[in-house]
Amino acid sequence: LFLIIENTFCIFSRRKKYFAGEIVLITGSANGIGRQVALKLAPLGVTLVLWDIDDEGNIETSRLAQQNGANRVYVYHCDCSNREEVYEQADKVKKEVGDVTTLINNAGILIGKKFCELTDEDFEKTFRINFFAHVWTCKAFLPAMVACNRGHLVSTASGAGFLGFYRVSDYCASKSAAIALMEAINSELYHEGKCGIKTTIICPYFISTRLSKGFKSKKPCLFPVYDPEYAASRIVDAIKKEKFYLIMPPAVYSLCLKTFIPRKVTLLFESYIKFPKSMDEAFGPK
Repeated sequence: LFLIIENTFCIFSRRKKYFAGEIVLITGSANGIGRQVALKLAPLGVTLVLWDIDDEGNIETSRLAQQNGANRVYVYHCDCSNREEVYEQADKVKKEVGDVTTLINNAGILIGKKFCELTDEDFEKTFRINFFAHVWTCKAFLPAMVACNRGHLVSTASGAGFLGFYRVSDYCASKSAAIALMEAINSELYHEGKCGIKTTIICPYFISTRLSKGFKSKKPCLFPVYDPEYAASRIVDAIKKEKFYLIMPPAVYSLCLKTFIPRKVTLLFESYIKFPKSMDEAFGPK
């Protein structure tokens, strides 16, 4: 009901966030959605802080962002699955750049194995990147936002966080945890009177990035695989409008109704859109 009401209001014109002067940190910025979001924000007067383990890709993102009009871009090597490294790099950012005002947690991993094929290390790695990185970065940068009651937390979660799917048990669990974390933080901020700090949760279907490894939708009319540039434009627009949720494509809204729909129906729907076949083709043995 909340999502329906929020999106109904978004049909009408709404005051948009002003980005000039903001310090925006993006994790997973070396390629895909992270790079495209950086390029969309570059001409808006922001200071960009780029975190990734792919140094070469991150430097290229920095170069492209400066071509797009970014005046200040800072590049850091950061393995978001490593807690000590996250806190160490966060301290560097505070000293060298300043307090982050917009945190975009975008770094993610998708292994694509069946549950019994996943090792304990696979599960731990997925959760460290897809969930715990959000915990550590929020712990590092949220206190400064709370002190001035101003800031924006953005979490790139997934439509898979609403429902368990074939071959992505670890991914679904980690994204569900990320969604719940951001909702809980938002609740705390609201009840503590820190309404100046906004929260946006991004829940897409598949995006054609390295993460998806060539995943192809069998029902593109219902569940299209978006291009990273288009997805980034939607994400930046959602941040501008300070939307709490961005769910795309619209069919993903149906996944939010799992409480009211028998599990067998959702499994039949999963078979209808041939999701298991698409996952086997993309992530199965070659």
